[in-house]
Amino acid sequence: MGWISICNCGRRGLHFYLPFCLRPRSWIRLRHVRSSQWLPNGLPRDSTWPELKLPDLLYTDAVREVHSMIENEWTPIQRSACQTAAGRALWKQVIHDPLANLLAGESYLRNLHEKIKKDCLNNAREISGVILAVRTLWFDSRLENALNSFNGGEAQVVLLGAGMDTRAYRLSCLKESDVFEVDFAEVLQVKSTLLQAAKESTNNHQHIMLKSKSITRVAADIKGNDWLEKLQLSGFLPEKNTVWVLEGILYYLTHSNAMQVLRIIADNCAQTNTVLLADFMNKPSTTLSNSIFHFYSDWPDHLLPSIGFSHVKLSQIGDPDADFGLMHDQLNLFNKLRSLPRSVQTHPDNGTPCCRLYLVEASGSPNQNTP
Repeated sequence: MGWISICNCGRRGLHFYLPFCLRPRSWIRLRHVRSSQWLPNGLPRDSTWPELKLPDLLYTDAVREVHSMIENEWTPIQRSACQTAAGRALWKQVIHDPLANLLAGESYLRNLHEKIKKDCLNNAREISGVILAVRTLWFDSRLENALNSFNGGEAQVVLLGAGMDTRAYRLSCLKESDVFEVDFAEVLQVKSTLLQAAKESTNNHQHIMLKSKSITRVAADIKGNDWLEKLQLSGFLPEKNTVWVLEGILYYLTHSNAMQVLRIIADNCAQTNTVLLADFMNKPSTTLSNSIFHFYSDWPDHLLPSIGFSHVKLSQIGDPDADFGLMHDQLNLFNKLRSLPRSVQTHPDNGTPCCRLYLVEASGSPNQNTP
């Protein structure tokens, strides 16, 4: 799932759209190529954005019916999965996800495309969806690195709050990995229905080849107490090397629910090599929508070692490993925040909250001791 779309009316033209497998040696080359193609604010160098071209499959009766149901029956948190897919679809210059259009649906694609067009016209310092693009690329690259750290062999990848994630279909680094997608039953059912529609479409058959060794969808609510049991009943092996992906999900949970999830994952470090990839909001970020965002951590790099992880690396949007050639404008919001100590929660220049998104990789194993 991802962040909802938020417009900061205090800054003209600034919109947030919030919620490739990359080998480490390719980062410098990839970032150099992208730097030559993108302006500092994330715009293509020719300052234009591709026109919106929707696939014919979106206009079939079956797919229209599914997306109509999403609009009318899903909660805002559930619908954020489609918003995230729209971001991946429209930032196709840097994210290869042929299924994203289908999973996003017409309304979310058009809404985000209009925001991007306005940002282009206003020469905004941050283009709508750039956070999501950087976040997606960061998770993709760290996922591949994590799998490589297991020195070959089979592994498991668990996506909690998987939503409309398609990594099992687009990342070749998962070829030796069993992927488990955990989410609400209704979300997984809709996703399966849309993917089946793609399979039955001749034009889309080539786009839905599974890249992972296997994929298992587990209907469970991670706010409950039985999601781990359901995961194990579906074939998850606690003793097998595992990467846990929590992208755009923790801040929707209450503090107690989020900590329960994190502790369950941390406990797995005692059994096998375990890697956690997650994004955390700081406290000011939750004020963007108090009714939706709950859990936060100003210092996840301190929190995670306290519950059992031995190594933690934290990045912010715009850091060298969370840039991807899209965040070169030193005056954009994220780079200005990076110049301030993380303890500062109100910007000294304008008094606005310092809303930060932390990208965090944590790991542990039976042979390592926590600091």
